[in-house]
Amino acid sequence: MLSPVTDADGAPFWEYAARGELRVQCCADCGEARFPPRPCCPHCQSFASTWRRTSGAGRVWSYVVPHPPLLPGYAERAPYNVVVVELADHPRVRLVGNVVTGPDAALDSVPPDRIRIGARVQAVFCSDGLPRWTLERP
Repeated sequence: MLSPVTDADGAPFWEYAARGELRVQCCADCGEARFPPRPCCPHCQSFASTWRRTSGAGRVWSYVVPHPPLLPGYAERAPYNVVVVELADHPRVRLVGNVVTGPDAALDSVPPDRIRIGARVQAVFCSDGLPRWTLERP
């Protein structure tokens, strides 16, 4: 499995995810959520931030199903889905992930024809701390 590459701004996201929490960085002054994490608020230019827990609920905003040829680290897993999820708590925040049947299920555990734009999903966390998504109505 490929691990995420972290930086100082994004490290808290992965630390919370490893504990099974989906949190987003928010400006401590104006309250706007921002993703990806960054040092300065794009709305008010404040450098103050906090990490707010979300419900983990969202909807599929977009998706693709990659097929080979792909990068070697992904080719043997294909075909699988890659979704962009818009968070219910913070509609301007969109996260990339996979729709699976459960936290440690295979990337191809949900047939591509079951995924639809607008489908409601819920965040789940793999044993390695990576967030993934399950369909609200399988």
